[in-house]
Amino acid sequence: MLLRPVQLDISIFPQELHEYISGAALYDSSCSREAEVIFIDKNGGFYLKSAFKGALAREADMLRFFYSNGMSASVRAFISDERDWLLTERLPGCDGISECYLEKPERLCDVYAEQLTILHNTDHTGCPVSNHSERYINTALTNHRTGNYNSELFPDSWGYTSAEEALEVIERNGRLLRTDCLLHGDYCLPNIILDNWSFSGFVDVGGGGVGDRHVDLFWAQWTLTWNLKTDKYNDRFIDAYGRGLVDDERLRVVAAIEVFQSPN
Repeated sequence: MLLRPVQLDISIFPQELHEYISGAALYDSSCSREAEVIFIDKNGGFYLKSAFKGALAREADMLRFFYSNGMSASVRAFISDERDWLLTERLPGCDGISECYLEKPERLCDVYAEQLTILHNTDHTGCPVSNHSERYINTALTNHRTGNYNSELFPDSWGYTSAEEALEVIERNGRLLRTDCLLHGDYCLPNIILDNWSFSGFVDVGGGGVGDRHVDLFWAQWTLTWNLKTDKYNDRFIDAYGRGLVDDERLRVVAAIEVFQSPN
């Protein structure tokens, strides 16, 4: 995770956050255009995420649920005024694309699969997003109607040549998606924190909820290929997770839905 030193006027932050920011070294840790992330180097460290009003409420709810199950950092504050502000404690360790983990890809692949198995077997009673599959499909259908389609996503893996081809897959087989396990929603290597190979927690869980395991399986295979610069570990990952739990047709449905998804 890149940390770029920044100097910011404390007055731009809500008053409730000043006690955390005052006197601290600040670092820009943003990795997307949709949200700004500042690392606050004070008292063990905090991450402060900000985005447009309404953008982070679901993530705050999911973080609290994950934290209650020992799988994320605690939420110190969530403020929604002109913007949303989400303050979390820093998890010990570093993310899955740190060099110390990438240099041992077989071990990383196995730990990554093991942790997904644990996640998907977690009791999801009380999860604040209980209908992930329904929301997931409806977002894709809405984005199709408004022309929100990214033709550059996953061409080598799935080969959808047009929005209509992807839509046909959703309409024909979207009903196959289940709502039966706890999802991360963006199960990529940068979103898992390991502390000397021990699981520390997940970050960026705003796309999670109770839904179909193939959403996480799809992104797991994508990130292994992207971050390890090869697809040679995909079979190893699936074997470690459980090949009998994987349905290729549901993976195709997920791929079709993802080309219509707006960023979380």
